Amino acid sequence: MAGNGNENTSGDFSFSAAAARDALPRITTEKGAKAPTPREVCQDDTAPRVNFQTIDELHSLQKKRSAPTTPLTNANANGLTGTSGPTTPVSGESMLQSVSASLASLTRETGPKLIRGDPATAAKVAHVPHTPTSVPAADVSDSGLKFTHVLHNLSPAELYEQAIKYEKGSFVTSTGALATLSGAKTGRSPKDKRVVKDETTAAELWWGKGSPNIEMDEQTFLVNRERAVDYLNSLDKVFVNDQFLNWDPENRLKVRIVSARAYHSLFMHNMCIRPTPEELENFGTPDFTIYNAGKFPCNRFTHYMTSSTSVDINLARREMVILGTQYAGEMKKGLFGVMHYLMPKRKILSLHSGCNMGKDGDVALFFGLSGTGKTTLSTDHNRYLIGDDEHCWSETGVSNIEGGCYAKCIDLAREKEPDIWNAIKFGTVLENVVFDEHTREVDYSDKSVTENTRAAYPIEYIPNSKIPCVGPHPKNVILLACDAFGVLPPISKLNLAQTMYHFISGYTALVAGTEEGVKEPRATFSACFGAAFIMLHPTKYAAMLAEKMQAQGATGWLVNTGWSGGSYGSGSRIKLAYTRKIIDAIHSGSLLKATYRKTDIFGLEIPDEVEGVPSEILEPINAWKDKDAYQDTLLKLAGLFKNNFETFTSHKIGDDGNLTEEILAAGPNF
Repeated sequence: MAGNGNENTSGDFSFSAAAARDALPRITTEKGAKAPTPREVCQDDTAPRVNFQTIDELHSLQKKRSAPTTPLTNANANGLTGTSGPTTPVSGESMLQSVSASLASLTRETGPKLIRGDPATAAKVAHVPHTPTSVPAADVSDSGLKFTHVLHNLSPAELYEQAIKYEKGSFVTSTGALATLSGAKTGRSPKDKRVVKDETTAAELWWGKGSPNIEMDEQTFLVNRERAVDYLNSLDKVFVNDQFLNWDPENRLKVRIVSARAYHSLFMHNMCIRPTPEELENFGTPDFTIYNAGKFPCNRFTHYMTSSTSVDINLARREMVILGTQYAGEMKKGLFGVMHYLMPKRKILSLHSGCNMGKDGDVALFFGLSGTGKTTLSTDHNRYLIGDDEHCWSETGVSNIEGGCYAKCIDLAREKEPDIWNAIKFGTVLENVVFDEHTREVDYSDKSVTENTRAAYPIEYIPNSKIPCVGPHPKNVILLACDAFGVLPPISKLNLAQTMYHFISGYTALVAGTEEGVKEPRATFSACFGAAFIMLHPTKYAAMLAEKMQAQGATGWLVNTGWSGGSYGSGSRIKLAYTRKIIDAIHSGSLLKATYRKTDIFGLEIPDEVEGVPSEILEPINAWKDKDAYQDTLLKLAGLFKNNFETFTSHKIGDDGNLTEEILAAGPNF
């Protein structure tokens, strides 16, 4: 198989201390694997480091002073005083033994001694009787003598109390949401995410150029796991979530998240599927476990490490370790990567997509990178929302992987996104937002902490969500592209090969208008519309998509939500009202009855008319005044597609590779 990453086995990662005060010598590791460049992997929620020197400076960015300042009579500014510590649901001694086994160190025979409840309300710990078998041996360290308090599947109210009492930077906003900070990292750290490369994964996973999978060995993973587990065991208390992934009951996974912060526990409470008390009582051994040590760093002198952050996945052990970052999205997307590996083994396609369903049971999938309108178009008051981000397509239909939504909040307005606005209430986690220090009203336009502000809330907070989040087989597969070059049609019908080609390409265009004097669009490609999270080669997911579409008679569509009549700077963005009319025509089936003609170069089938959409914009060249400029721009974009696809041309699908040739032929032809 091409692209197994052999060229990386002698990696050349190096690290220089970022700050002079660290006074560390240059570290060169011998076994590192080369990370993909920013151009090779689309990272839709990465963010630069927050500009602060101390934790107090970071906290100062979070709150705005009222004008005029109103004195507060209560010294406790967050409005909660003297709340008693929470108690955990009763789930039996078996739960404690199960958690203890999860937290077992690799250098000790057993896990820590665990007690349910918060240390503040468990003052009698010292009087817990010791059995003869619990007497430590002479060579046991002091860590073996302490108790770790387990706060297991706390309710949102209990987690609020924990966060506000013990985590600086946690506040209740005016709508009841919990505002908190993720520390220096306000986005994912894709260059610090690694996967253990063993005999199995070396053959199965996608390695090498363009791949998001950066290798590490088993020994290094175990070193990092030990570091994270030892840190968690050293704490007075840990938060444990036992939850599910995938609403399909036949194919759901049991996941356990062990973390140091109430914020992380509440985030995962919202994002995963919440068990019933009966399901929690009989949860048993998890299928996958996350050890989130948060702010505790990895050892930078360890092989493969290039910073103090490391996010490590071991598929054989079914474990994930997080060190040196408190950004909660690492847990969500880490589990998504695991699903991208495990589900295809069950002949289930994992998808980075939105999904909704009409009242007659017609399901549509929406693929699109950031800024293409995926969230806006998949949220339709006339249709049921199955999910906004992660799905599975099995032999029985589609199912949401998650139990919540993780929405961007920058410039959020009630008028534009009423459903998201109304979902930000009690139980919702708000990350890195800025608010008025007295009224606690959030200013969603303020980027003082980061532009990547986020809200995590249960999916049932969306009024038209479908619970349980499952549906029949999709009828339509919609690929969204915001084409700032202005040469793609607003709507194109795709054959299977074209659907695979554009699915693998994962195209959109970004506008570099923030840089002075730069108005040229920049093409961005992310394989399968989520290259940062896939595990297998993109052609494998594309082949599964085509197989399922063919079996179910689904139709592929390419929808341009970008520019018409010219590129960015000369043309105009296609009106959202027109795009909604196009999506409505797809849902109703009327577009299947339209007459079509084929475009040059890309060979796309475009309809002669769509109700409510001006016919002159359906054929892009008709909307351009300068026809020569249109042809030049069209050829330029086609060349960018061809250059991007060269990464995948050497990978053959099937024994004869005919399908690969068919996909290549579906691309632009000069």
